[in-house]
Amino acid sequence: MKNRPEKKFIPVMLTPFDEAGKVDFGGLTALTQHYLRAGAGGLFANCQSSEMFALDHDEKLAVVKHVLSATGGAVPVVAVGNFGETPERQADFMHKIYDTGVQAVIIVTSLVAGKEEPDRLFEERVFRLFELTGSMPLGFYECPEPYKRVLKPAQLRQFVDTGRIIYHKDTCLDLTQITAKLEATAGRPAFGLYDAYAAHAVASLKAGSSGLSCIQGNFFPELIVWLCEHFDEAAFAEKVDQAQRFLSDNMEVMHHIYPPVAKYYLRQRGLPITTFTRTDTGTLTPAVKQDIDHLSAQYARLCENIGLRAVMPV
Repeated sequence: MKNRPEKKFIPVMLTPFDEAGKVDFGGLTALTQHYLRAGAGGLFANCQSSEMFALDHDEKLAVVKHVLSATGGAVPVVAVGNFGETPERQADFMHKIYDTGVQAVIIVTSLVAGKEEPDRLFEERVFRLFELTGSMPLGFYECPEPYKRVLKPAQLRQFVDTGRIIYHKDTCLDLTQITAKLEATAGRPAFGLYDAYAAHAVASLKAGSSGLSCIQGNFFPELIVWLCEHFDEAAFAEKVDQAQRFLSDNMEVMHHIYPPVAKYYLRQRGLPITTFTRTDTGTLTPAVKQDIDHLSAQYARLCENIGLRAVMPV
């Protein structure tokens, strides 16, 4: 293995619910342990995949606390915290999230300023959040909801230069922009950019990203970990290409009716969770399930080809 910084997979966690729609904490424990057995380097709880907008404040806190307990300190956990109509209210909940014991509190960029509001106002509010949260470690998440607000390289640099930002989940889907952000933040070892777009996972890792934080890890986390370990090893080049093609070719089926499809896939793998979701993303029709079953068969063949052992629930 080359002498380089370790690349990490940070799963964007799902939230299991029971059939009545309540948070299933037993299922959450099983899911957390599944990520850990796969080799995740950290966990991102209370994010869009967690259906954070469908959780009330008490549920958000309870989910984060439970994930922290289930990890037993094995890996760091981060979580979104800037909920509220004003910077003051957002900062108040950020303190509550931080008090759970997370490594960093994540700021959703689209919750800081409206879609039509200028960068100047967005930046003022970000710095106001910095003031209101003391020395709290922070991160950014370009969440697609309620709309996607992508940070510009110069913006990210000025925020990272404060020493407060240690994590950024990038969803721009543009390798050129990611490269520019990496160049703008070079030399800040405490900061890490984690790419959400699995279609260029290998290219992003080679460009210098700190790792991956993509929804594909909610189907086969051990594969994303494997890519982070072997993406630049000559002896694995052909297998890495196979893995990247598999991810790229199956993007649509994994994004269609997500997160129910991910919960269905994990349930088929043996995780004790339901497919219940609080977000209306579509119906798990027989045709959709057939597509996911086909994906599972393809993944089994890929694992055989590259010598990867799929992690199964205990």
